Amino acid sequence: MKLGTRIMGAGFATAALMTAAAMVSPVDAKTRVAVGATETISSHNPHGDSISMGYGIWCQVYGCLGFFDFKTGSYKGMLAERWEIDKKDPNVWTFYLRKGLKRHNDGKELTSADVVHSFWRMKNDPQSRQTQNVKHVAKTEALDKYTVRVTTKKPTAPLLEFLFDRVMITSKDLYDKHGSKIADRKHPWGWGPYKLKKIEIGQRIVLEKDPGNRWASKSMPDELMFRVMREAEQRVTALLNKEIQIAQFIPPHLASRIAKSKNANLVPTSSVELMFLAMSPKHKPWDNATLRKAVCHAINRDAIIKAILKGQANRLDAPIGQGQYGYDPEAAKKMKVEYDVAKGKALLKKAGMVGLKVELHTPVGRYVNDKQVTESMIPMLKAIGLDARLKTPEWATLWANVQKGKVPFFYMGRGGVVDPSPAFAQYFETNGSPRIGFSNANVDRLLQKERATFDPEARKKVLNQAFAEIVKHQPACFMWRHKLLYGIAKNVSYKPTPTGRIWGYAISVK
Repeated sequence: MKLGTRIMGAGFATAALMTAAAMVSPVDAKTRVAVGATETISSHNPHGDSISMGYGIWCQVYGCLGFFDFKTGSYKGMLAERWEIDKKDPNVWTFYLRKGLKRHNDGKELTSADVVHSFWRMKNDPQSRQTQNVKHVAKTEALDKYTVRVTTKKPTAPLLEFLFDRVMITSKDLYDKHGSKIADRKHPWGWGPYKLKKIEIGQRIVLEKDPGNRWASKSMPDELMFRVMREAEQRVTALLNKEIQIAQFIPPHLASRIAKSKNANLVPTSSVELMFLAMSPKHKPWDNATLRKAVCHAINRDAIIKAILKGQANRLDAPIGQGQYGYDPEAAKKMKVEYDVAKGKALLKKAGMVGLKVELHTPVGRYVNDKQVTESMIPMLKAIGLDARLKTPEWATLWANVQKGKVPFFYMGRGGVVDPSPAFAQYFETNGSPRIGFSNANVDRLLQKERATFDPEARKKVLNQAFAEIVKHQPACFMWRHKLLYGIAKNVSYKPTPTGRIWGYAISVK
């Protein structure tokens, strides 16, 4: 199998690829799988990003407590063997770690001290972008070498969704000895099936299998590389040229090239990523709810799905869709925001904002046909009376500014939404992430209530009440969930997950 190399200029470094392949002799040949990915981590700090791909990468290196298994529809332990909620006090959760887990390079055993340290670091590291995942945790204690007690501030029914594959377990001793920068760069050792071999920020991340790890099976690729390829054409060409073996997020208009190929298969999967238009109320004029409602009526979601996404998306009538926890089709019908130009015009006039200049910020190459989608929204916004313009900053700049809450109006997705509680606490609860900066007492009350409700049916009802309240104020227009298409080399077996994370344990080379 060829090892993909860095793209140079407008073409591909074919000579370098041939050289890399030739360096591997039949005797010591290793299996390598390169992934053409649309997002990447921005630092060596495993707590320094809050992106779906990043969580997946770091979980495979450092290890995480567990993850959601789509095959069984349940949470599965990784570093945590099992867990339980105290019957008398629902604020108390106990996690029992697996014994005998050996760290990369030096074989140090995982202990509860490492878990407690990781929770502390997520809250206190100045670079942390993951504080929202542990915001409900009041205290973390090591009861013994392999037992950790997590006490929440209030009863939190969806706690596993906040913690699993989102809390990376890093080493206390390495942090204490070297500090974060040296520990992250020089000693990125963990308990996952892959070692971190190389990071070139914005270009590629290379993982190397640790054959002695309990999760490292023989069928998994010995090397797993994530190459940053924003342009869909670039990913498709690299796949067909055998420079990569997995290409993420193939847009519909390029799907036929892969379907007709002798080298690759087109593999579909559903998505749990919510695509939305965000309008930050902390920025004028977006503090005006009437303006926000006018915008949501202006967007013809059905037309965009049909013409630009070629039917490869499911419209969201409510903030979440079918298959996600708490989805209620009857409640969704009541929340549906219809495309209605006349209503959009009337609302904009009521707000006194006809002719208002607005700038819609969009990523380019991060999501399927993102630029084309947002380009089509501009005349729709103009049709209700807005002077709308499209802004296409570099992804790194846009993402950094969105995380800091500096972008008033933008198109984006929120991935990994199985149980929606963490996502909606992050985006729509007071003092959550600054990305939108929305604050509403009723929404806060309902989100807090659903987290404290352990009966599933009762909790789902409260979730839908919270969704209805969010839609009432519309800090975001909920658009759709993509039906994702992957290109996968015919000598590689892999079933993509709805979260977009790429798991090496699920990949095998034929």
